[in-house]
Amino acid sequence: MSLRPKIKELEEKHKLAELGGGQARIDKQHKAGRRTARERIADLFDPDTFVEIDKFVVHRSTNFGMEKNKVLGDGVVTGYGKIDGRIMYVFAQDFTVLGGSLSRANADKVVKIMDLAMKMGAPVIGLNDSGGARIQEGVESLAGYADIFYRNVRSSGVIPQISAVLGPCAGGAVYSPAITDFIMMVKDTSFMFVTGPDVIKTVTNEEVTMENLGGAMTHNQKSGVAHFTADDDQQAMMMIRELMSFLPSNNMEDPPRKTCIDDLTREEPRLDDIIPSDPNKPYNMMDIILPVIDNKHFLEVQPHYAKNIIVGFARIGGRPVGIVANQPAVLAGVLDIDSSTKAARFVRFCDAFNIPLVTFEDVPGFLPGTAQEFGGIIKHGAKLLYAFAEATVPKITIITRKAYGGAYDVMSSKHIGTDYNFAYPTAEIAVMGPDGAVNIIYRNKLKDDAERKKAVDDYRENFASPYRAAELGYIDEIIFPHNTRKKLVQALEMTENKSDSNPPKKHGNIPL
Repeated sequence: MSLRPKIKELEEKHKLAELGGGQARIDKQHKAGRRTARERIADLFDPDTFVEIDKFVVHRSTNFGMEKNKVLGDGVVTGYGKIDGRIMYVFAQDFTVLGGSLSRANADKVVKIMDLAMKMGAPVIGLNDSGGARIQEGVESLAGYADIFYRNVRSSGVIPQISAVLGPCAGGAVYSPAITDFIMMVKDTSFMFVTGPDVIKTVTNEEVTMENLGGAMTHNQKSGVAHFTADDDQQAMMMIRELMSFLPSNNMEDPPRKTCIDDLTREEPRLDDIIPSDPNKPYNMMDIILPVIDNKHFLEVQPHYAKNIIVGFARIGGRPVGIVANQPAVLAGVLDIDSSTKAARFVRFCDAFNIPLVTFEDVPGFLPGTAQEFGGIIKHGAKLLYAFAEATVPKITIITRKAYGGAYDVMSSKHIGTDYNFAYPTAEIAVMGPDGAVNIIYRNKLKDDAERKKAVDDYRENFASPYRAAELGYIDEIIFPHNTRKKLVQALEMTENKSDSNPPKKHGNIPL
């Protein structure tokens, strides 16, 4: 008896599964400027490395005539593949099948992938493109969401979890991406919201478009929910590949190193002239960061949100590092609610995945005002303090200019466990700026402007300089700016085998 018919049947099933919701729906997806689930996976992984799991799963619902509407794969493509030769797991919702809606069966597919990823210690990438819960299945669909959320939380800090929102993502569906480490959105085609424009109009009478409510720029700029923006699906996949190149596969591994072709002892004479002599003049912190990292290659995280702080990934000597930097060109680099939470989350991610932290500091303090106080700046600023103090990865800080008050403590100071603290000769480390300090110390005692100017100059020289802190051992080295790269390379080598851990506990109680 020939096996040919059996083999032919398998071939037919493969073709059927790969067609998803059919050619007409695929064409409609393309017309809307979006790629299909399988096309996205092909862009994401190294060529010919994707292995599909559960290709023939179908839903089990018999309500509302659903038994007559079954598609192989049931609206989600799951499996694993390689990025730069490293295994990663993926689930990609297929909008061509019942709008990518979540059924019990396809939730089980996602759960299986997440469980495999945890067992094997490999990242999970979720490509979200779904109309939400499959209403015909009712509570079974909701249970599927909750099973996924539960695994998102269990996996947090154990394996990297990346979400790409590549279409609509509404209602309960938004909470899985929200728990993951990074969210990628695509301009014009991706949306996230808990309740859509129609519900909002009914309940609050507000009129808002989908784009303004939950588009890519709304969440990258205003809410801070998302971390990256891409122009189209293909660019989104390329950006995820780049992000993964900085991250380890799990929390027990070190991030992947690359051969460094950039001179480790390279000097940057321009750095000696970047910081203005007038302490109130802004400059761009990127002008210091880019020249000292490998090949000026910096992957900035949340570049459109809370621009007074910069966070992102770079390599120094081939080794991935997380960079946190005040940005004097925006709001003088102050810490406020948004910048504190942005940086705190990034610091905790780096700490969870063994990525050393390099901090560039120029901070005049916390932003004053009723809006900040009523908004809870105390609590939110404490998040950043908590994150830096809790982090046990190598921590290196460079104070380029201002380090005033409590903000000096918060920005990875020696006192909260930082391993190596550098300062430029231009650093001003003090309780507050010289003007404010003189006002308090000599309240009503100075006769004229000349006396006041002398007092300010004296304070700046004696207290607002790096030398007082260096005398006390709070600064390990005062360095020439042009040597910054060499000094960072040395400090990272020195801290390479750092071993430190927090006291045994279930978990701390970060001020949320």
